[in-house]
Amino acid sequence: MANYHIAVDIGGTFTDVVIQNIDDGGLWTAKTPSTPQDLASGFMSGVQNAIAQASADPSDVQRIFHGTTIATNAVIERTPSEIGLLTTKGFKYVLEIGRHDIPRRQNIYAWVKPERPVPPNRIFEISERLDRTGSPLIALNEDECREAAHQLRDDGVEAVAVCFLYSYANPSHEERAAEILREELPGVQIALSSEVLPQFREFERTVATVLNAYVMPRVGRYLSGLESAAKRHGLDAPLFIMKSNGGVTSADMAARQAIHTVLSGPVAGVMGATRIADVAESPSFISVDVGGTSADICLVRDGEPEMTLERSIGGLPLQLPMLDIVTIGAGGGSIARPLAAGGLSVGPESAGADPGPVCYNQGGTIPTVTDARLVLGHLPPHLLGGEMPLDVDAARKAIQDEIATPLGLELAEAASGIVEIADNNMAGAMRAVSIGRGLDPKDFALLAFGGAGSMHACALASLLGMQSVVVPPTPGVLSTYGLLFTDLRNDYVQTFVHSGETPSIEELTTVYSRLESQSWDWLNSEGVSRDVGQVTRSADLRYEHQGWEITVDMPDGPITEATVDHLIANFHDLHNRLYTYNLPQAKVELVNLRVSASGALPRHEMSTLSSANGRQPEPESHRPALFSRSVGYVDTPVYRRDTLLAGSELVGPAVVEQRDTTTLLAPGFGARVDSYGSLVITGME
Repeated sequence: MANYHIAVDIGGTFTDVVIQNIDDGGLWTAKTPSTPQDLASGFMSGVQNAIAQASADPSDVQRIFHGTTIATNAVIERTPSEIGLLTTKGFKYVLEIGRHDIPRRQNIYAWVKPERPVPPNRIFEISERLDRTGSPLIALNEDECREAAHQLRDDGVEAVAVCFLYSYANPSHEERAAEILREELPGVQIALSSEVLPQFREFERTVATVLNAYVMPRVGRYLSGLESAAKRHGLDAPLFIMKSNGGVTSADMAARQAIHTVLSGPVAGVMGATRIADVAESPSFISVDVGGTSADICLVRDGEPEMTLERSIGGLPLQLPMLDIVTIGAGGGSIARPLAAGGLSVGPESAGADPGPVCYNQGGTIPTVTDARLVLGHLPPHLLGGEMPLDVDAARKAIQDEIATPLGLELAEAASGIVEIADNNMAGAMRAVSIGRGLDPKDFALLAFGGAGSMHACALASLLGMQSVVVPPTPGVLSTYGLLFTDLRNDYVQTFVHSGETPSIEELTTVYSRLESQSWDWLNSEGVSRDVGQVTRSADLRYEHQGWEITVDMPDGPITEATVDHLIANFHDLHNRLYTYNLPQAKVELVNLRVSASGALPRHEMSTLSSANGRQPEPESHRPALFSRSVGYVDTPVYRRDTLLAGSELVGPAVVEQRDTTTLLAPGFGARVDSYGSLVITGME
């Protein structure tokens, strides 16, 4: 019996599916329109299509991997969710008070504080108190917990968050409150701050816990629906969900830690890009994942994606470990509109999957980037290998009527302007993750993927002066492909504030031992043995009086004074690298201790292509395409990606078509296919 893994990524426009035979590496892909009204329908349609392509049986599928935007959308869109919050007496208005700060880019006089996910009338103060060490000062008032539960039951809540002061040092009060809530509110989901984010800073910890409660019902229903639909179609394989930290976890764990999936969708693409870049020998790169709705950008140095603990989702801070991905509203579905002053805007509004671009003939009337690409000859007259025809006449008419005529432009000028604005929007975000952090994009490769990423690649490289571009073998489904190359991962944290040069070695060892024990318990519950699993340590440090921390790797082995000295030295070095200065004589504070647990899952390594042996590819056809307004349309060769072998070389201008995307090779660029099938594009002298 063959063994297959299936990966599914649901985007705003398309649902992508990859199925791999992990015994021999055989790989098949499927791409179907997303079904926003019933995501499980598009999910199963794509899965069935992929299984049929592989001539597999549903019973042969051993694992299903999935990246989802359910949690993200729930937070951003403020999808109604009935939740409550129990907090320590005196802390009812922690969410309302916040941090007394205003986002830098906001007008100080016009900024409105984001709506809180739980209103004050659903927040109940409970008499209890611990000190900063976790020692009880005031016992938990269980009667108040039961009274709060009764009121929440009358309000019909779906989930309850519990966030008590100093619970990260001692979770006993939260755990007892949870027991009472489960007794009084059967079926209602409970989120504890001591499980979601056991670290200091009351506002941020409360936000994370409340948001977890906020998305738990929706994520839980969604995952349960997927598992039920899969079983109805003969798929009994376990479902694994991508987390924001770059690892996967079981569906059950994802439902309990729902907020940890808030970046589930875009993270998978970065992990896939990291694998592609590794075999392409380009370990430092900027990934650009361009879909129908958005562009996701991430910087990767030496094979390690940048991580962050400081991210805002829906206007609320979220201090959870996650990949540092910048997302902007720029994609194939980005809508173009004329401005009253005579200019042109593109995005962030998107036509999405319904109605989609005008050329889809599904009711769209406002032109998009995809419509402009079709008019410029960049896209073929069909998508998905001929399954989805495109209406070029409808695209021309929409751009002429909505953009060209109002702005007094020729049709080609208007279409080119739409694409150029989208290019510059993406380039701006790439500058933010590189130049904005003191890094030169010229020192990085560009790894372009997504349904539209490889069409923007050459333009972005030109705008930023980047020397090389890598386009994966299957760029349109790389986010899905990346799911097949992820490991199980979970993160644990414990606040451990200590000022001075030599924190207690005994205390450090005790806390780390507890976190490592939790890590191994989780790995064991996921079926990962100690010879396969890995547990790594790190710590958050800062200079005395600083209000923010830096995460630094903790050396392996027994913790000694030499270990701590090494940790502090690494902190000074990292601080200098990030901020161009350090303070070697200043006191260093140890703030949080962290442990990451990971377990490798079975996979088949990437396969290599047959060699071209010096034979150059022949174009399948030619068509007029416009790359420069000054030059106009030029007769451009069109190549099929599946005819390109290792060592094949192309010279721009050229178009490379495949089922999941189209790659543009602009004039002045050349491309060579590497041994693993990636297109490596460089500027030509």
